[in-house]
Amino acid sequence: MVQKRSIPMAIVFTILTCGIYGIYWFITITNEVAAVNQNPKLSGGKSFLFGLITCGIYYYYWNYMIAKNLYEAGLKSGKNVPDNSILFLILAIFGLGIVNYCLIQNELNNNWAA
Repeated sequence: MVQKRSIPMAIVFTILTCGIYGIYWFITITNEVAAVNQNPKLSGGKSFLFGLITCGIYYYYWNYMIAKNLYEAGLKSGKNVPDNSILFLILAIFGLGIVNYCLIQNELNNNWAA
């Protein structure tokens, strides 16, 4: 269900591919959070498309919402996942969205990866 990924390698691949791997990573972590939270409305492809349509404004909402979904997934499964929604929003506002990807991937790796 959730694939364990190396965070440093994901960052390196994102840099080496000029952000293309970052798009894949965004879509994948969105889909994995949707799977662990059992939220069929959440989709990585749709989230990416909404971000493009709104010229990036949707991504601020996504950062807040994905943290809430991850927190809810932790509550449902009895795992200790912090509610980082405000932190994610602040980091996104300051252009540090990749830090959010790393934090999300870390929670997925630690709590749900096989």
